[in-house]
Amino acid sequence: MAHIVMRDVQKRFGNVEVIPGASLEIKDNEFVVFVGPSGCGKSTLLRLLAGLEDLTAGAIEIDGERVDHLSPSRRGLAMVFQSYALYPHMTVRENMSYALRVARTPKAEVEAKVREAAEILQLTEYLDRKPKALSGGQRQRVAIGRAIVRDPKVFLFDEPLSNLDAKLRVQMRIEITKLHRRLKATMIYVTHDQIEAMTMADKIVVLNEGRIEQMGAPLDLYNDPDNKFVAGFIGSPAMNFFDGTVTARDDAALTVELSDKTKVVYPCANPGQAGVGDAVTLGVRPENFHFDGGDEPAIKGEVYAVERLGGETYLYLQSTAGHETVVHAVGDHEVAVGDQVAVNFNPARNHLFDPQGRTIR
Repeated sequence: MAHIVMRDVQKRFGNVEVIPGASLEIKDNEFVVFVGPSGCGKSTLLRLLAGLEDLTAGAIEIDGERVDHLSPSRRGLAMVFQSYALYPHMTVRENMSYALRVARTPKAEVEAKVREAAEILQLTEYLDRKPKALSGGQRQRVAIGRAIVRDPKVFLFDEPLSNLDAKLRVQMRIEITKLHRRLKATMIYVTHDQIEAMTMADKIVVLNEGRIEQMGAPLDLYNDPDNKFVAGFIGSPAMNFFDGTVTARDDAALTVELSDKTKVVYPCANPGQAGVGDAVTLGVRPENFHFDGGDEPAIKGEVYAVERLGGETYLYLQSTAGHETVVHAVGDHEVAVGDQVAVNFNPARNHLFDPQGRTIR
């Protein structure tokens, strides 16, 4: 549908720099998710693309044509907002067709497009209802249908599922993913929920304080984060971090002593990134712990909470060094609150971050 390039895009509100400079490329038919904590600039970046905010500097191109000087209506985009923004006095049919009628599209064409969109979104039987007679999920599908009938080059979604309950969010994630495959459209989706990002995206763009920290395929970011911020944001529950100090270095490894005196030999291709005496951080994902014992390093502590989910269990323990640690266990694990446990981990499967928070690979 559309190939998008953003070149050194910047945005300031007065003296406040919201986007200091972001450059990225979104390929035709790609599903890209902007993700990050509240206030990171993801919605602002989307609004700059849509034309709802003016650039301070930089350029935006769609299919090789610069569009940042064009009004929103001339960019070939359609946006779905967090609020459904439906006209309460109009039926579903009238809401979906409104933009086409304003543009004086022939009646037969309007009817055909509304009927096709309704079939895609399973809204055919609701076309004559008004929004108050619909559920939250149905209203969101109407908002998406209103975008589909315009046949845009790009679909923009600004946290569209935030107002839905947990079960409906899961259902709508699947529906939007199916819609992307069916329409073969370029889609850009903004969310603060990294689970949505991981399950829906072809490519994730992680933002922090207006800067792009890393972008790539979901599992690439999960398995090979560029820095501590990305490592901590991508993954649920979040990665565990342990403070440590480099005590030795050779050509292929760094020896790190954690604050509880546990020694970890971390194999790496670039041990020169940190020197002896440097403060570093070891990152261990909850699923990389195990209870097998052996010669591997271990984190010891007392279990203070247990979440039993049937097929898996999450253990929360206070380590002897004072760290709150989350451990993933398969099935209904027998450990109980108050138990003292030791969980082992393989250093080669984990991550080490230098004093600046960059990944040591």
